[in-house]
Amino acid sequence: MKRILILAAAASAAMLSGFSAQAGCADPRSLVPGSAYRAPPTIVLPAGATSNASRSGDAGDLVGTWLVTYIVEGNAFGQAYIQWHSDGTEWENINLPINGGNICAGSWMQVDGKHVSRNHWGWLYTKGKLTGYFNETETDAVTKNGTYSGTNEQKGYDLSGNLLFDVTGTSSAVYITP
Repeated sequence: MKRILILAAAASAAMLSGFSAQAGCADPRSLVPGSAYRAPPTIVLPAGATSNASRSGDAGDLVGTWLVTYIVEGNAFGQAYIQWHSDGTEWENINLPINGGNICAGSWMQVDGKHVSRNHWGWLYTKGKLTGYFNETETDAVTKNGTYSGTNEQKGYDLSGNLLFDVTGTSSAVYITP
């Protein structure tokens, strides 16, 4: 058993340091110290692109397009446009390299009057080759001023279902006026 644990630890270490992992929506392994990853620049939407005029602050008022900023393990990671749909599905396009996969999808549900829970899935690629998948779970609090914020956990797996990483982060978002 000890030998199996040592081999598993060695394989995990090799995977985390031996290749350049890229993201399918998000792959926090690229935040490993010494990696070449640099968070994409943060954008600011032009005046008039956001508005809180029609926002109730209720969790059910999440439907629409949002600009979301992610922090993973205390580090700036990226920004995404997320569309939350009234049927309980959501779609995301994050500003990470296309060859790593930057489109993801998931589902969400209202937890209470101010909170939603999201279950989000995406693919992991290495140099354009499919190497795994990830699952992000997130709980967000919706506000009356056209924003939401929350906490999330991302777990990544290789194609055989072996855990590659498990990290936590935060999200903050602003509603984009239709």
